[in-house]
Amino acid sequence: MDTRVSGVGVIDKSFAIIDCVARGPRSLAQLVEETGLNRATVHRLCLALEQHRLIRRSDDGLFALGYRFLLLAHQIDGLGSMVEAARPHLRRLTSQTGESSQLYVRDGDKRVCVVVAESDHGLRTIVPVGARLTLQRGSAGAVLLNQTASGEVVESVGEREAGVASVSAAVRSGAGEVIGALSISGPIDRVTAAPGQRFAKPLLDAVSRLEASLG
Repeated sequence: MDTRVSGVGVIDKSFAIIDCVARGPRSLAQLVEETGLNRATVHRLCLALEQHRLIRRSDDGLFALGYRFLLLAHQIDGLGSMVEAARPHLRRLTSQTGESSQLYVRDGDKRVCVVVAESDHGLRTIVPVGARLTLQRGSAGAVLLNQTASGEVVESVGEREAGVASVSAAVRSGAGEVIGALSISGPIDRVTAAPGQRFAKPLLDAVSRLEASLG
């Protein structure tokens, strides 16, 4: 990888590392191989980026993109306003249904979870804020690929993760553009294999309230 972009070495090298982990979690050895930087430099920069929360350690100890990017992204294109507006609606939705709810936005070929309201059940769906998931599996992915009309829901049963079902609906701007996907998810044993039939009304009501609050 050519790390000479701006001519400011430490910045160019740091963003070479960030670009790598943005494509998925990496080990130190993988970062050394992909960036072409020496091991000591990669290790030193990773530790510094971790302190600034631009890089974090994943559950399996790999280097992954840090949540600070999500916080910074909230200042772009009204995302922060949507996130803040969505919080009470997700809490209400989870209170009504007893299941976890999430708000996703599209980022290229991925969907990113930006707001979560977790169920009180011991057995529940847990998607952390900042999680980057595929668009190709799961109800929220289908919504963000603009595969629904207004007022429609998409359900997914055991598609992205075994034993989990979800139902999602599009959040649209005043111009009708899909700007997010609001989801309810939980264990199939509890939400059933037809989550759309069970949760469509509270989900669509929450979408309507959120869209109204966005103006």
